[in-house]
Amino acid sequence: MRIPYILSVIGALVCCLGLAMLFPLGFAIYYGDSSVVPLIISIGITLGLGAFAMLALRNDSAPVLSHREGIAIVALGWLAAGLFGALPFIVAGEMTPTDAVFESISGFTTTGASTLTDIESVPKGLLMWRSLTHWLGGMGIIVLSLAILPFLGVGGMQLYKAEVPGPTPDKLKPRIKDTAVMLWRVYVMLSVAQAVLLMFGGMNLFDSICHTFGTLATGGFSTRNTSIAAYDSAYIDWVIILFMFLAGMNFSLHFRLLRGDVMSLLRDSEFRFYAVVILLFTVIITFCVWDNNYESVWTSLRMAAFQVVSICTTTGYATADYEVWLPLAQVLLFFLMFLGGSAGSTGGGMKCMRVLVLLKQGYHELLQLVHPRAVKRVKLGGRLVPPDVLSGVVGFFILYLLLYVLSAFVMAALGMDVLTSFASVAACIGNIGPGLGTVGPAENYAHIPMMGKWVLAFDMLLGRLEIYTVIILFVPEFWRK
Repeated sequence: MRIPYILSVIGALVCCLGLAMLFPLGFAIYYGDSSVVPLIISIGITLGLGAFAMLALRNDSAPVLSHREGIAIVALGWLAAGLFGALPFIVAGEMTPTDAVFESISGFTTTGASTLTDIESVPKGLLMWRSLTHWLGGMGIIVLSLAILPFLGVGGMQLYKAEVPGPTPDKLKPRIKDTAVMLWRVYVMLSVAQAVLLMFGGMNLFDSICHTFGTLATGGFSTRNTSIAAYDSAYIDWVIILFMFLAGMNFSLHFRLLRGDVMSLLRDSEFRFYAVVILLFTVIITFCVWDNNYESVWTSLRMAAFQVVSICTTTGYATADYEVWLPLAQVLLFFLMFLGGSAGSTGGGMKCMRVLVLLKQGYHELLQLVHPRAVKRVKLGGRLVPPDVLSGVVGFFILYLLLYVLSAFVMAALGMDVLTSFASVAACIGNIGPGLGTVGPAENYAHIPMMGKWVLAFDMLLGRLEIYTVIILFVPEFWRK
């Protein structure tokens, strides 16, 4: 394990982060708000320390990146992004260091859990930075770096495997750099399309960009205290529903659709499962809230569809306080917190592919009981699921639930009520944001004890980096030669 080389690459990533802060700085200067100086100071600190680490520890021999080094760069790179991303909030005096790191990690992991109690009073520059952390984290700051840091060379695939969500990353191009560039082109294209459509609906440029960043990254940070409900617009709701749904799809499907391969949607078993789940839950919840909460069936459908798609894709935007809905609707939404988007999407959660594989494996075990001598294998999309992938999915599921329960116990030990303890962890490890109890869609995380915020921030990293990438850092053998 070459620690200097790892720190050098992380330094390069930190430099990219400093350059990214120039974007919100432009908005801060335009609006003339109080975040100009804090952003300039943060840019100077980030670029200075990043450049020092990159140049002082640089290895000119361009060594091949090993699997362990790739994992270490991803995990430590995300931690560095969370820490340096908190600087603008700390320097501006808007938050305590704990709240700032929580907000920053929540942004980069596209969780959307916030400690801000009055969002609309925060300077525009900081709000834009807050939303930009979503957009960068959505496709992955590491994948972005692969596209612009060619010195990673052939070893880049190790980073891609550790970063891209899902059990089997779909390598669309022979070289990982080409794959990263292609993914970002699709990402930018969808972002521009959504921003334009939101402006047609009456949003100003600033709000449309911020909400586009939160939607395509399935993040959920809003510029309004009441989130999307503040606009009270059916048009805006449906535009965001559409793009949340698109963001929850495997991005390789977008690439194929742009090339005219429409049938790839129907052939993809994960997409069919993803679409059917959203449709089914939307219909059930629509009937739950119709008459009980809304008089119009169309309003009920819009509210149900928005909350279902938002939570299933782990976006976390809200247009209604679903805690006043019937218990059945709340239980269904809580279940969706564990499902998540598709593999290869910007969504969090367990991912539809893993859940589908687990369901197929469960059905396979039942068949084996009925026909003990039958030789059957689990298939996905007409292809056999390799035994190592199957065992990896089962192992991930066990670790996910174990860490979820342990974190919930810690939250309860810190004095949180049972519902809030389990819902807050589910919302953070699933990268969703709003949960139930005192962290519902009408509340935030400001009241969580300091230790609880660090636990939840750790859960956010676990969820975003797919458990293994973070947990393996605590295995002593990982660091040994």
